[in-house]
Amino acid sequence: MVRFSVLTLFPEIFASPLKVSILGRAIEGGKICVDIINLRDFAKGRHRVVDDKPFGGGKGMLIKPEPVIDAINSVKSTSPGAWVILLSPYGQIFDQEVAKSLSKKNHLLLVCGHYEGIDERVRHFIDEEISLGDFVLTGGEVAALAIIDAVSRLVPNVLGSYSSLEEESFSNGILEYPQYTRPREYKGYKVPEVLLSGHHKRIKEWRRRQALLRTLILRPDLLERARLEKEDIDFLIETCKLLEKRLHEEEKK
Repeated sequence: MVRFSVLTLFPEIFASPLKVSILGRAIEGGKICVDIINLRDFAKGRHRVVDDKPFGGGKGMLIKPEPVIDAINSVKSTSPGAWVILLSPYGQIFDQEVAKSLSKKNHLLLVCGHYEGIDERVRHFIDEEISLGDFVLTGGEVAALAIIDAVSRLVPNVLGSYSSLEEESFSNGILEYPQYTRPREYKGYKVPEVLLSGHHKRIKEWRRRQALLRTLILRPDLLERARLEKEDIDFLIETCKLLEKRLHEEEKK
């Protein structure tokens, strides 16, 4: 079981997503555990103030160091091995490899930033910083949910089929192949005949090539570090040659 603790100013954000679908079933079945910790519970004073103006001036408010660090220490007091993650634009970009690495941890403490950020001194008490990408969120809560979802899927027995997990986009470094269900034809669009053939070897080969082709067209950057077999590389080379030939033919018209 993987345990997630989330330190946040807005616990309400997590109420619905953690009750439904795969995450809800995983929590109910004891495959994962998610604790939501209200940062204000560690704030001092009658008004439980957690933010203040930045020294040196500037716009917005910063989250004060004391409540965050006190909350981290509180979790560490009962779970010394908890891996503390600050959700921050300065962190490494979250991807499937990072998700796999985190799924091997027993306890993840996700610290959600808000306002204009968190006092710099908090960084002395964290183990890792993670960012979802080069865009701005109003807080770390959405990022925390994304990480919980992606990591939980990799926890044994959370998903029904390990083989389907391995075939998903990014799991083996490339995008997933196209998939179809009933009806066989809809508004003139037909299911590829190979998928109706019952020939498992041909279907497997078609799916692999479609996944490679989709990755080549939509996310060619993934191919630089994807796990490719010789036949995969041969197929990509032939495809590129064919595309180049067609490009030349179009230029001649």
